[in-house]
Amino acid sequence: MTLKPSQILQLLDARREQFTAFDRSAVQRLQSYWAALRQFSQLSDEGRSHLLAQYPGDDLGARPIESLAHAPQCVLPCQLQWDNREQSLAWARDRLLNVTTFAVDGSQIYPGKDLSIPVALVQIGWYENHHRPSGAYEKDVAVDLMTPQDLREGGKGDPVDRRVNMRRFQLETRRLTEYIQGRKEQLQNLSEKTLVFLDGSMVASFAEPFDEANQQFYVDCLLPLLHASEAQRVPLVAYIDTSYADDLVRMLRLLYDLEPADAIHDAQILNALMRWGDRTPLFLCERPGILSRYGHHRRRIAFTYLKTTRDTYPARLELPLWVVEAGLADTVIDWVRAEVIAGGGYPYAIETADQTAVLQVGDRQLFFRLLQEWADKQGLDLRFSRKMVSKARRR
Repeated sequence: MTLKPSQILQLLDARREQFTAFDRSAVQRLQSYWAALRQFSQLSDEGRSHLLAQYPGDDLGARPIESLAHAPQCVLPCQLQWDNREQSLAWARDRLLNVTTFAVDGSQIYPGKDLSIPVALVQIGWYENHHRPSGAYEKDVAVDLMTPQDLREGGKGDPVDRRVNMRRFQLETRRLTEYIQGRKEQLQNLSEKTLVFLDGSMVASFAEPFDEANQQFYVDCLLPLLHASEAQRVPLVAYIDTSYADDLVRMLRLLYDLEPADAIHDAQILNALMRWGDRTPLFLCERPGILSRYGHHRRRIAFTYLKTTRDTYPARLELPLWVVEAGLADTVIDWVRAEVIAGGGYPYAIETADQTAVLQVGDRQLFFRLLQEWADKQGLDLRFSRKMVSKARRR
């Protein structure tokens, strides 16, 4: 049966005060952080440096690496305006002309109780667009099968879904790394420009709830990618559409002795201060925790927040520090703006890679049919649950 709206509304009404109290508290804390951000951005560069010098360690959260002199309330105005979408698309086409963009995404079929033999399928898809008048681009996929041995690997009792997610992450980052390494010969021509997207963060804080081995797994996937980008001088941008990072929040809390605010994140503070296309100055990520495992790259990840739509929080962009040091940050961020315009609010390259990689219901049914036929030929006792067979018949 479907949900009964009357019951849901009745429950919401009964708990209205709890929601109201949470909202009041959040607004009060936001206001204190807004005031601190304004105070921080209005300091002279000398005064700001003096304040930051009190925290010389690596756990301040964020440290500005770009002047805030022209960034009132920590926002650099974009100042790009068009009369219509056609004009914005023309600007985007001009910025991306002869710039090759590349992105990878993945999809998976998890093992489940419906199969007597645990097996999973992971598919990654990629999209390369040369942005040439000829319209040259490439889309392709690669698949990987996870056997019962793969899903029990290590014998540590990790949830099997996590092992599938880890394999997907490994395949995605490996493909990005291989692509960057393969660009070496093409990039001998200085007119050839490339932007590679990582769909997600370069800072693997999402792995911190896991054990040390799993944390190191994610770090070991990301470090070759960061190294390849720096060694081959191929710009890499990690794009986080919905970010709950609190690096700026941590910085402000420490500098101005503010009350901890676990429910507040950077994008939430910045959102009301930004218009489309605006960005924050660049900061060095000094987040405590997993970055201690990054070796050479521990203090070589920069970030900014970019307002990519009018009605949602700004996206977080992370860049290897070498991009900033090479004076390429403004150019690369303009390429991201152009990709967002082309994608209608989301980078077109990532969006297309997602569409290429996604496994549909029909793909799932095809996989199980092929698996059953193969198992029969091999004499393996593969059985599907009665529930799964029933669902397949109904659909």
